[in-house]
Amino acid sequence: MIEVKDLHKAFGAVKAVDGVSFKARDGEITGLLGPNGAGKTTTLRMLYTLMKPDRGQVLVDGIDAADDALAVRRQLGVLPDARGLYKRLTARENVDYFARLHGLPDDVIDRRREALVKALEMEDIADRRTEGFSQGQRVKTAIARALIHDPRNVILDEPTNGLDVMATRALRQFMQHLKSEGRCVLFSSHIMQEVAALCDRIVVIANGRVVADESPQALREQTGAANLEDAFVKIIGTEEGLAA
Repeated sequence: MIEVKDLHKAFGAVKAVDGVSFKARDGEITGLLGPNGAGKTTTLRMLYTLMKPDRGQVLVDGIDAADDALAVRRQLGVLPDARGLYKRLTARENVDYFARLHGLPDDVIDRRREALVKALEMEDIADRRTEGFSQGQRVKTAIARALIHDPRNVILDEPTNGLDVMATRALRQFMQHLKSEGRCVLFSSHIMQEVAALCDRIVVIANGRVVADESPQALREQTGAANLEDAFVKIIGTEEGLAA
């Protein structure tokens, strides 16, 4: 489980994150939504210890990131907004490299890597250099790399951005598979259809603050909206009106 308590982060006079608190639970998919500039990416970067908060607390499976950032990283599998593959390495070599950084023995690496190659349908690209990969192939490789150490908590930042229909469908199915294994899945997206289909709970951030934290159905009922996109627009519109 990922638990965020009263996170704050400012860049000069700009408050990017202003008291964000929420929980992403095991066996659920939690969506993190918000308009551009709302503080989502900054929040995610603090969750996976790329940034330190000015104030507040990040707990991953009860481990405080401020006390033991390395232990938190071991509990997390992260697909960041920048995929960052090593272009001269094959897909398998990219995955193996990160597995060794985690200190995994060769027999464990072989078993887990091949299981991920199969689960992500990467057999046709596994031994190709990643230079020249399509967006979907890069995302698959980056996800395999993020999961090689078998983390119980998975953070996906815009995972389907730029993917075609078939690749998006396959990735959604894989996210459901992670949930069925009892993992905590936290992902950000701008695609409301995707959020409605996948999420058990939705956290909406606007102006650096959490303005909603409910199930998709509860958000629709509270706003009187027919669909999640209309509910999101109403929530954000109300928040921006209050901030003006």
